[in-house]
Order: sequence, then structure tokens, then C-alpha cells
Amino acid sequence: MTASILRSCVRARAAGGVCSRSLAIQRAAVARSVAAVVNSSRSYQTTGGLSPITEKETIIKLLYNIGSRKEVEQYLRHFSSVESHQFAVIKVGGAVLTDDLETLASSLTFLNRVGLYPIVVHGAGPQLNRLLEAAGVEPDYIEGIRITDAKTLEVARKVFQEENLKLVEALEKLGTRARPINGGVFTADYLDKDKYQFVGKITGVNKDLVESSIRAGALPILTSLADTPDGQILNVNADVAAGELARVLQPLKIVYLNEKGGLMHGVTGKKIDVINLDEEYEGLLKEPWVRYGTKLKIREIHDLLMHLPRSSSVSIISAEHLHKELFTHSGAGTLIRRGHRVTRYSDHNELDVARLSNLLMDNDLDIGQDCSSGEQYLKSLKGRDVQIYSDAAFDIFAVVSKPRNEGDLPLLEKFVATKTAVLNNVTDNVWHMIKKDFDKLAWVAPKDDHNKTWYFERADGSFTLGDRTLFWYGINDLDHVQRYLKQFAQTRAGSTTPTDSTTSPFATVVGSTRNFCTSLSRRQPRRQYSTSSSRPARIGLIGARGYTGRELIKLIDNHPAAELAYVSSRELAGKECEHYTRANVTYTSLSPADVKKASDVDCWVMALPNGVCAPFVDAVLSQGSKHPLVLDLSADYRFTDTWQYGLPELYGNRSKIEGANKISNPGCYATGSQLGLAPLRKYMAGAPTIFGVSGYSGAGTKPSPKNDINNLRDNLIPYALTDHIHEHEISRHLDNPVYFTPHVGQFFQGISLTISIPLSSMLTANDVSDIYKETYQNERLVKVVDDIPEVRYIAGRHGVEIGGFKVSKDGKRVVLVATIDNLLKGAATQAVQNINLALRLGEFSGIPDS
Repeated sequence: MTASILRSCVRARAAGGVCSRSLAIQRAAVARSVAAVVNSSRSYQTTGGLSPITEKETIIKLLYNIGSRKEVEQYLRHFSSVESHQFAVIKVGGAVLTDDLETLASSLTFLNRVGLYPIVVHGAGPQLNRLLEAAGVEPDYIEGIRITDAKTLEVARKVFQEENLKLVEALEKLGTRARPINGGVFTADYLDKDKYQFVGKITGVNKDLVESSIRAGALPILTSLADTPDGQILNVNADVAAGELARVLQPLKIVYLNEKGGLMHGVTGKKIDVINLDEEYEGLLKEPWVRYGTKLKIREIHDLLMHLPRSSSVSIISAEHLHKELFTHSGAGTLIRRGHRVTRYSDHNELDVARLSNLLMDNDLDIGQDCSSGEQYLKSLKGRDVQIYSDAAFDIFAVVSKPRNEGDLPLLEKFVATKTAVLNNVTDNVWHMIKKDFDKLAWVAPKDDHNKTWYFERADGSFTLGDRTLFWYGINDLDHVQRYLKQFAQTRAGSTTPTDSTTSPFATVVGSTRNFCTSLSRRQPRRQYSTSSSRPARIGLIGARGYTGRELIKLIDNHPAAELAYVSSRELAGKECEHYTRANVTYTSLSPADVKKASDVDCWVMALPNGVCAPFVDAVLSQGSKHPLVLDLSADYRFTDTWQYGLPELYGNRSKIEGANKISNPGCYATGSQLGLAPLRKYMAGAPTIFGVSGYSGAGTKPSPKNDINNLRDNLIPYALTDHIHEHEISRHLDNPVYFTPHVGQFFQGISLTISIPLSSMLTANDVSDIYKETYQNERLVKVVDDIPEVRYIAGRHGVEIGGFKVSKDGKRVVLVATIDNLLKGAATQAVQNINLALRLGEFSGIPDS
């Protein structure tokens, strides 16, 4: 029987496409197919060939052959979620232009055919050296920098123009519009005129030329020549130029194309797959083989990524495999990223059970489908010999159970990741750590698991029996393989009970639904938490004079598990707090020093104008790592990664808020807009527009034309027509640009948002309504309605209403309306919701039914 199983295993491996040779053949075929589609069509031709839509669909389908459909679609949505100029900056080495021009042009055209606009910066070092040699000029370098005299600069300018035009013409030949940009983007001063002569140090980047090219539908093709303010051309290293451009544009990807297809390890000679700078940078620089140009490149990439969002990354890859690097989790070249610091645990008591429990409940189908608690699973790890992996953001969780008996295999029994972890390759980071810790490993997954491609690429072997597949790596002994397969078959046949792990090492995981899960299709209603003590949570309020402070005090007054400890207002100091009736509380005027001394507060709420609360926040944080919860109602920390953004209904925030000790409360417009936009994120074809009208309470209590009822009578006042702070807030957290224009109306309380969304695929009004109803079906504070919500019906209520879904006749645009009370769910109610989650008081405690 064992021999039969082994033969089946070999056949399954061949059929599964995990043999490296078959994978290489398959991917080469895909590359040829993509090139064939690209070369046989023109996006602007009127007869013959493929239409642009059909061509795009064809290329996307071909992509499914190099990675799973889920992978490809995830990355397409991810890359399309930012403005066109923020997709990728691609630096092309001169050797690539000489040796792989056709492949490069096909790869760039392929990206453009799926709606992406890579920005290319190219060098021309080898070409320049050949021409200089022919002219009798010997290239000279100091510290790796080419000395550029007048003759060299003259030749360089000519070479750059020729190579730039060569690439542009190759793209145009394939029907891809491209614009040559030989100057005007980079401004520079002399790096050291006496030492290097006409070599520049970039001091400024003019992105207007780049954005203009993209708006015109053309790929920008840049040389790395720069200009001084007085017009002198200077030579700049192309790597440096690409890096400086990336600092300004902040793209998701920075790609360095070279002929090697990656960064090679100086000892093994093998390509390095991933470098996680947070984990590996310091150690990598100490490696004896990391020196000269390699060390310089790694340092430059490190410094670049430290100035970019954590979601940005650098890839070093060949032109041929560019599409695989961009659209699959496994990639093809060397991926360099900041990474997310992952910690190993062996002691159950070191885990943050509450936050990990919520990660499992939101993302593990075993936990959700079995209606079992994440806490119960985590408690089951106590006393077991396991290795646990988790990141600081609680986006990933993995458990490897170590073998109990000699000769058994370590088993990966849990591997749960959020979409954020997948897109930021934290999954690969954890996998590399697991491989370092365990030279052999086995795991079991459903046969039809949508992550099977990921599993196959990481396994040395696999065997499918019934509806389960066993994967393994690191087993080189054929007898051992046969023994493990026999044990697996016995377990599948039911001859081993789930608790009899001494008989079969696979019994603990073989019955599970899924090991690697990135999303749960339907979030289950979440149980509420209560504090372990009967003492109410004590809340201190700084800045209580405004409308939001007043509403917050009213909510605390009726909260069953919280009480008002301090209420601070300079203007009201000494007066009784009339809106708090449970006890006699008097307004005081607290200083940051007073806040620092207070030891009887569980949560400080900052209800101050933008830019004012920092001294009070610093006073709280100075109390050390166990400082009280601090929740800020201003915009000061909404763009800070170290603070948790407090919008519980979206982005998996609910589990992150639980246990957080620094929370930035979202803005009122931003809350309503994001709840109105989020369900259609994957269908967006561009930037939505938001027309917002708020009652004049949103202008605060300080007298101004925007809260002057006489000025507002029979009037509507637009303001901050561009770059309103909520426009930036919505775009950042939605991960999609938006255009937002606010207005003040003559009513006191409430917001109406009319939202227009361009669609990437055809939807009907019923489709849209169903999407929203499914998204928010378990959200108590979000109500989806069929009619157009009106602001008069939301004032004084604690939730959000979304409805009035209409789709344009061409099916390319949907318009909807969202309403929200700016003082409640837009501020005070949401603050209480966040406090409840963070202090585990029950998410909706003290919040009346809407």
C-alpha cells in the first residue's frame, strides 16, 4: 500500500505543477503568450486585433497561469488603489536596454495594458563606456562615481538621448504611448566640482512633467541627467535618480531591472529571495561578502524605504520576470522591504490573547465555522511544545507543533494572515523564519484551498487523499516519506482519533478546514467583553467646552461601566458640569503637569483643536508603557502609524482597537465618507468625488462666518475647495485617492454626503445595494436603506445611513448618499465606541439604540 501511495504522490506532484522544471516551462510559455498578445495588438487601432477591453481581460487571464486568480486580482486592486503616478518607479540598467530591449518593452506594455503606468528611469553605463573607449577616453571613477569631464558629458548626453529614444520607439512599435523626457525633472548642484567635475547631487524633483505624461496616456521614460538652476547639465547616477523620484512620488513599488534578475548571495551564489530590513539590515551589513557596490546599494535602498510608507518595497528583477515579481506572492527576483517585525513565542503566557483571539475570529474559517472561540484555541496551546509566530500589528499568527516522538515531523497547524499581511509579504517573512527554525515540516490543507499555489511553491512534495492534501519539505529519505504517507492515510481513514497524536502526528490538523486563511466571507457578530473589576472606568476629558465635549459628557453620564473623573476647560473652570448628573463634577483647568500626576484615570480624551493637544499627550505617554488609554479627537495623530485609527467597522480595525492605548478618533466627514466608499473599493476605477454638507455645529463654538446663523440664512457656504484635511484622511485610510469638497448649511447638526464612484466593472443598482447590505449586515451603527437618506433624520442619532444607490446608464458610475451626525458617530459616539473596545467594556455600552 505504501508503495502505491508513493507512486500516487509522484503522479500528484507532477500533475500539481510543482516541479521546478515544469514551473519554468509553464512560466516561459505564459511570458511568450503575454508577449504574443502584446505584439499582435494596438490599443488604438480601429480594425482587426483585440479591443482594449478584450486585450486586458486576455492578459489578466494569462496572469492566472503564473499565480492564483486570487493573487493576481489582489495585486491588481492594490496597484490600482493609488493614483497612476504612484504605482511604480522602474530603474532600467543600461545593459538591459542593450540585451533585453524587446523583453523590456513587452513587459512595460503588458503593465500598461492592464491599466498601470510605470515610470521608467534608465541608465546607459555600458553604452557610454563603449563610446568613450572608441573616442579614446578612458573611464575614470572615484569611490564608484564616474568622473564626468566636458568630453564625457557631451558623449553621455548623446548616449542618453539615443537610448531613451530607442526604448520609446520600441514601446510605440507595440502600440504603447511613451514620452521621452531627457531633462526638466531633476534639479541638481555640483556634487564636488573639483573632484567629480560635471556630476550632480539632486536637490529637487519636478513631478509635473511625469504627471503630465501619464495624464496624456503616455508612459514617462526619463534619463538620469539633471540641470543646475542656471541650466548646466550634470550627470547623476540612475539608481540615485530613481530613488529621489520615488521619495517624491511615494510609489508602491520601486523596481531595479538588471540582467541577473536579483541580488546574489556572495557566498552561496544563489539569488536572495527576500530581505526584511527591520529584521536583517544590521546583520546583513556585517556579512563579509556585503561590500563595495553591494553595500552601497543596500544602504541606499534602506535609506529610501525609511522615507516611504511601510507598504512600499523595492524589487530587483529581470525584465523577463517582471510580471511574476509584481503579481504573485512568491515573486521571482529579490524583494527588499522594511517588513514587519515578527516575534517568536514558546510560552502561551507571553501572548496577547485578546488581540490574537480577534485576529483568529476575523480571519480563520476554522474558528468562525466551528463557532469556537479564538481564546479557547489559544488557551489550548498552554503546556504544549509549540513555536508561535506573530507580528506587532497582529496581522499574522502561525503555530508549529514540535514532534513528540523521535522521527515525527514538526507540523504547521495554524497559519492565519490578514489581507494586509499578504499584500505586504509578511506571510513570506514568517515563512522564512519558520524555515530557519525547522529544517523539515509538514502541513495539511483542503484540496481545493485557494492558497494551494502558495503551498505548492514552498513544498518539496505533496500527496492528496480525498479532500485533503499533505505538504512537506526537508524530507530526503524515501523510507521516511513512505512512513509519513502511511500515517496520513491512516488518519484520513479514521483509524487514528484526533487526540491520539502519539499514533499519528497528523491527527491534530488533518480535520481542520484551512491552515492559511486571509479572509472570512461573513463576519460573525462579536461577543462583548466586560472588565474584570466592578469599578467603573474613569475618564478624563481635556477640552470640554465644544459641542463634541458636551455630547461626550452626556454619553458618559449614561454609561453603565464608565464615569467622568476630570473635565477640563479654561473658559468654564470653576463652574459645575451641568450635563453630568451622576455626581457633582466641576470644570477645572488642567495643565500637562496635572495630567502627568493623575494616577486614577483609565482613559484621557483630548477634545482640543488641531495642533494643540501634543503637550497633554506627551504628559500621558511619559508615564511609561502602561500609560492610560489616550484618545485624540483632533486630526493630529490620524496620519501616524504608531496610533491606532479608530474606525471599528472597517479595515479589520475592531480587533486592533481592542487593547490599544493610543487611538486617533476619525473625523466626521471622514467617517461617513469611508463607510460610504469602502464596500466598493475593489470596483473603483479611479478617484471618487464627495460633495459634503455639514450643519454649522461642525464649525465649532468660536464665532466665524461658517457658524453665523445670519450669514447662513438662505445660504450654502463652500470652503477648503481642495486639499481639505479629511480628503487626505479618507484617501490614506481607504488606500484610494478621493476628491472631497465640504460645505456648511444653515442647519445645526448632521452631515449629508453625495458620493460619486467610477466603476471598473458593470454593476446594477441592486448589485450595489446587495454589496452594502452584506458588508454591513452585522454592524449595529450602520444602516443600509433603499431610499435617499436625509440629514434631518440622522441628527441626534448614533449611526450612519447609506442608500439611494443609482447607477449611470453606461454602468460606469454609481452615486449614493451617506448621512451621519457629525457630533455623534462623527465624534462623541465613535469615541465611546473606541473607549469601550480598548477597555473591553462592551463595544456599544452607553450608546443608545438609533
